Amino acid sequence: MGNKCCSRRHDPDRPLVYPAYKKNEAGFTTCPSLETRYTGEPNNRAVSRRPADIVRTRNPGACISNGGRRVVKALCAYTARAESDISFRKGDRMEVLSDAEPDWWRVLHLTTRREGLVPANFVAEESSVECEDWFFPHVSRKEADKLLLAESNPRGTFLVRPAEHNPHGFSLSVKDWEEGRGYHVKHYKIKPLDNGGFYIATNQTFPSLPALVMSYTKNALGLCHVLARPCPKPEPQMWDLGPELRDKWEIPRSQIQLIKKLGQGNFGEVYYGKWCNNIEVAVKTLREGTMSKQAFLQEASIMKKFRHKRLVALYAVCSHQEPVYIVQEYMCKGSLLEFLRNGEGKSLHFEDLIYIAAQVASGMEYLESKLLIHRDLAARNVLIGENNVAKICDFGLARVIEDNEYCPKQGSRFPVKWTAPEAIIYGRFSIKSDVWSYGILLMELFTYGQIPYPGLHGKEVIEQVERGYRMPKPVGHYLPDDIYRLMLQCWDAIPEKRPTFEFLNHYFESFTVTSEIPYREVQD
Repeated sequence: MGNKCCSRRHDPDRPLVYPAYKKNEAGFTTCPSLETRYTGEPNNRAVSRRPADIVRTRNPGACISNGGRRVVKALCAYTARAESDISFRKGDRMEVLSDAEPDWWRVLHLTTRREGLVPANFVAEESSVECEDWFFPHVSRKEADKLLLAESNPRGTFLVRPAEHNPHGFSLSVKDWEEGRGYHVKHYKIKPLDNGGFYIATNQTFPSLPALVMSYTKNALGLCHVLARPCPKPEPQMWDLGPELRDKWEIPRSQIQLIKKLGQGNFGEVYYGKWCNNIEVAVKTLREGTMSKQAFLQEASIMKKFRHKRLVALYAVCSHQEPVYIVQEYMCKGSLLEFLRNGEGKSLHFEDLIYIAAQVASGMEYLESKLLIHRDLAARNVLIGENNVAKICDFGLARVIEDNEYCPKQGSRFPVKWTAPEAIIYGRFSIKSDVWSYGILLMELFTYGQIPYPGLHGKEVIEQVERGYRMPKPVGHYLPDDIYRLMLQCWDAIPEKRPTFEFLNHYFESFTVTSEIPYREVQD
C-alpha cells in the first residue's frame, strides 16, 4: 500500500505513507500541514488562503496498512488525566476505533490492550512521514531557525517542514557553523517529482522523504553538513484540560489551586496555579461588576472555539460564584510588556524582536480570517513562553466589559494610546482598528517596552493624532526605515488604507536580518 501512495503526486489532504525504513544513528520516527503561502495585497482582504485551525482532521480513506486496521503511533508520551483517557509512551502503537471527534480519538492500545481516548495531535499514522522525528508540520521558516539555534543542538541538527510556496514540496533546514559568523541555519528546497519522489539536487533523486533524509545522514552530498540528528520537538499543544472537559468547560472552583500571584490587571488579578494539583494553568480573576456574567460566558464560549498556535488556549471557567475565574494556558515568561522591561527580554536581539512581531501578526491573521476583532491588542496582552514563543490573550474580552472606566468616552483606564481614532471618537472597532493597535505594539516591541507617545496624556494624544501627528522614529533604539514606514501605514487615518494582517504576517516572516541566502542550491 505504501509504494502505491508514493507513486503519484501527493494529495495534501492525505498523510504521506511510506514503506518502513530502519533507523540509523540519527534516530527517526511526526505531523503535515501543507499550507501554501500567499502574499496578499497590503490593504485588501485575501480570500485565497486562510490560516489553518489547529484542529486535527483525517481522511478516513487514507492509506491504511495492517489488514485494514488503522494503526497510529505515539509521537511523545502522554499521562492520562481522567478515567476515559489512557496513558502511553513515545512509539506505542494503537488501533483507531473512532475519530469522530477531531481532538480526542478512541483507540485500543496494542500492548496494554486498554481502550480509551487519546489527544489526536499526540499520534500519527504508522509508517507515515508524520511519524518521523525530523518532520515538523506546522513550523514556519522563522520558527525553524529558532528551534534549530537552541544552544543544546550541535551542528548538523535538522528538520523537514512543508514548503512555504510549493504545496507539494518541502524544506530542509540545517544548523551550520562557519568561521566569522558562528552558528546559523541553512535552508534547502526539497522538490517533488511527478512520480512521487523527491530531490534537492537533480542528480540525486529519492522515492520518498525518509529515503532522502537517510541518504543525507550518511553523506552531505553537497549540503553544508551531513544530517546529524533531528531537532528536538516541542510537546504538542493541549486545547483541553482533559477529555471530560472537551465540551463541558465550567469546572468546580475546588479543582483550581491558586499558588502564586503573578500580577494585577485592570479587571482583576492573575495567578499561577494548578488544575487538580497537576496541570499548570494561569488563572484570571474578574472583579465583581466588571462585566455581565451572561455576556462573558457567551463570549468565552466563542473564544474557546478559536484555536491557533499564536492564541493563548482558554481551558475553562469557574463562574458560579464571584470572582469569576478564567482558566487558561500558562506562559512562563509573563506578558510581553514586563518581559521587555524587566525580564530576559531586555537583552533580546533585533532578530528576536522580528520573530515576536511575526508571531503576533500570525495570530492576528487568524482572527482576521475568522472576522474576530481583538479591540485591546497591546504588549500587555501578549504572553511569552519558552524560546520566545508569543501568544495573544484576552481576544474578545474588551467587547463585554461594562466598566465605565473602560469606556472610550469617559474612562480613565481606556487604552487611548493603543486605539485607532475612529474607534475612540465614533466607537467603530474593526480589524483595521486592530491593525492600528498592532502598529503601536510594534513601537512598544522595538523600544523594549517604552510607553507610547511619551510625555503625552490621553486627551492630548487624541487631539494630536486627529491633527495628523504620528510617533516619530525612535532615536535610542535600532529601527530600520522600512519597518517604521510600515508602522506609519498601520496608522493611516483612512482605515481601508491600512495593511491586512495577512500582509503583516508575510512581511515579518519574510524579513531577513542578515544577508543569508533564502534557499541554498546544491550543485549537481
